[in-house]
Amino acid sequence: MATMADVARSAGVSVATVSHVLNGTRPVLPHTRQAVLDAVEELGYTPNTLARSLVTSRTRSIGLAVSTISNPYFTEILQGVEAGALEHGYSLLIADPHDDPGHERRAVRLLHERRVDGMIVAPSADPRGLLAYLGRHAVPTVFLDRLVDAAADGAPRFDQVCAESAGPTAGLVTHLAGLGHRRIGLVAGRPGLSTTRERITGYRHGLAAAGLPYDERLLVHGDSESAGAEQATAALLSLAVPPTALVTANDAMTLGALRALRDRGLSVPGDIALCCFDDFPWADLFSPRLTAVAQPGRELGARAVRMLLERLAAPDRPARTVRLPCTFVHRTSCGCPDQPTRPEPPRKEPSHDRRRR
Repeated sequence: MATMADVARSAGVSVATVSHVLNGTRPVLPHTRQAVLDAVEELGYTPNTLARSLVTSRTRSIGLAVSTISNPYFTEILQGVEAGALEHGYSLLIADPHDDPGHERRAVRLLHERRVDGMIVAPSADPRGLLAYLGRHAVPTVFLDRLVDAAADGAPRFDQVCAESAGPTAGLVTHLAGLGHRRIGLVAGRPGLSTTRERITGYRHGLAAAGLPYDERLLVHGDSESAGAEQATAALLSLAVPPTALVTANDAMTLGALRALRDRGLSVPGDIALCCFDDFPWADLFSPRLTAVAQPGRELGARAVRMLLERLAAPDRPARTVRLPCTFVHRTSCGCPDQPTRPEPPRKEPSHDRRRR
């Protein structure tokens, strides 16, 4: 079995240089780095990860706590996290919190006990126990997709990365209003989630920008799940004057809303127009094709990894919140021709990168 010394001899460098290349502990000239990697490949050298972790107190592993099973959107994020981790030589340990605060704490504790170097977490609607645990143990953490409340001075307590929510949602509403709709319903997500709050804010901003009144009866919660959205949509359709257009706040709830419409024999967009937050691979296969806001799922995952590695390299750096832009994907469920049109949000969202000062 090849050793690090064998790799060093083959590449014509010191053992220390080989260590720096494999562990990323110091910059190495590109041609030297490539020589080491070529020698590793030629000799079939496999680093002893356990021995290395005992020496460095690092396992080169990242814990990921997201509801990958119950939320299909996180599957795309997972792909970005995995690719980013592998690119930087990290392994990935995954736990599914099931969007339940109690299960969330247990999942994070389990990952921490496995001595991961840091964590990437999509927090639940009630992350108080999670925040207490992470703060008590000083676990390097990046919150993903959903934000947690800032400290009293307004600065974020943890690094966070998410997509824009309020502006794109407002854009969907103003797009539907521009098509003549005056009663636009929102099937919102689970109360307590930052994404739910921000999309409701965007919904109300969109109504105001279009000169439409806010009617609380047109806002229902589908709890971020298909079954909940089906019931919520049924409640909207039972109103004395139901909406003529719907905005659904995530991909799972879009499926539930479509099921409720189908069960009542309503067609989209003939009887009711539909726009959804979250694009998904089969949205283009529906009839009609679904007009949607597409979130940069893979980029969110990759960015979370980079932010975590930056935190590990500089533990005392100020915490920051980064927002990535979404893309309006125009199709036909909104009731207009299939042409690439992007609605302009009525208000600009906060800065993409808020740093503690």
